[in-house]
Amino acid sequence: MRIEHVAIWTRNLERLKTFYETYFEASAGPRYVNERKHFSSYFLSFREGARLELMSRPELVEGQGSAEVPPVGYAHLAVSVGSRGEVDALAERLRREGHPVVDGPRQTGDGYYECVVLDPDGNRVEVTV
Repeated sequence: MRIEHVAIWTRNLERLKTFYETYFEASAGPRYVNERKHFSSYFLSFREGARLELMSRPELVEGQGSAEVPPVGYAHLAVSVGSRGEVDALAERLRREGHPVVDGPRQTGDGYYECVVLDPDGNRVEVTV
């Protein structure tokens, strides 16, 4: 397993993208837009292979947020397990052992196969291929 990416919610997607490109030599992929969910994002790649996902929705709030409205700031940690079968198996194991699987497994609009689980402190972890 390896950490696939870390994600940050932001109110100003272009400003944050420019910051990471300018000061950290990140290279942004194409902007992804999901009109139905009012969601936009960029994946930024770094020279050594790490990636950062910048995400935005118009209703973002400062502070803790809620189940429906995410807070500005770090959103999730994504861990790559290598295959769809491994995503499915780990999601089932986590569910069976009493850990909340809050989404998926599913194919996302931006090309990921993933499930989202909560760690014991309630942090979101995306389990991806």
